[in-house]
Amino acid sequence: MSENKPNTPSTWVDPDDAPELGAEFFREADLYQGDQLIRRGRGRPKLANRKILLSVRYSPEVIAYFRQTGEGWQVRMDAVLREYVRRKA
Repeated sequence: MSENKPNTPSTWVDPDDAPELGAEFFREADLYQGDQLIRRGRGRPKLANRKILLSVRYSPEVIAYFRQTGEGWQVRMDAVLREYVRRKA
């Protein structure tokens, strides 16, 4: 007599094999309240040369040009401005 066997392999892992979670794990973890993120974890080191959030107005054609270049357009715009400053310094 043939027996029915599951077609998919089991992904179950014995919880006793899990590593111990220390204070560092919880210090760097994201904090959620239900589905809402309350605080991002501290896993990413702070950059030495951090960017500054600033509200600036640009002409529509400048924004349209950079946006049409796709994702990362603000980074490319920053690179163009940095290159301009480097040449003028």
